[in-house]
Amino acid sequence: MNNAAEQFIATNKANLQSLTDLTTQAFAGVEKLVELNMAASKAALSESFTHVQTVMAIKDPKELMALQSGLLKPMADKTAAYAQHLQTIVTDSGAEFTKAVEAKTAEAQKAFGDVLENLTKNAPAGSETIVTAFKDALSSGQNAIESVQTQTKKAVETAQSNFTAAATQASDAVKKVTKSA
Repeated sequence: MNNAAEQFIATNKANLQSLTDLTTQAFAGVEKLVELNMAASKAALSESFTHVQTVMAIKDPKELMALQSGLLKPMADKTAAYAQHLQTIVTDSGAEFTKAVEAKTAEAQKAFGDVLENLTKNAPAGSETIVTAFKDALSSGQNAIESVQTQTKKAVETAQSNFTAAATQASDAVKKVTKSA
């Protein structure tokens, strides 16, 4: 029985370390998003002040119209670049996180299976029916978890695809507007 307890403790320690690693990965993705948003905010603020100063120096309405229409193309390019960078961060972070979760889940399932097998070997005589029922219940639970993981993965892929399509459409729309202006 001591061996099973040691395996259980070791498995829990490994799971805690996995949770720590996954949390660290998640925070790394959030840090990248914060850095991107801070850089975009600083650039927008700086450009806004520069634009206001330029507008204040203009004396001819035609110059103002030319300045305003000249802002659309760079704004569209920056918006498209921001969307692309955002998509890259989200996709990379999601892929790393999913890969790590899948690996840790497989490890945990194997470790749990090993503990269960050890307990099965050491089960008292006459408890075979209970052990079989317990194994069947665990197998059903693992199948349900795998099904949820598959559906979640499909949902994430669909969301990423939709995000990419929306970003592309927005970028194309802004480019069309800037060409006609």
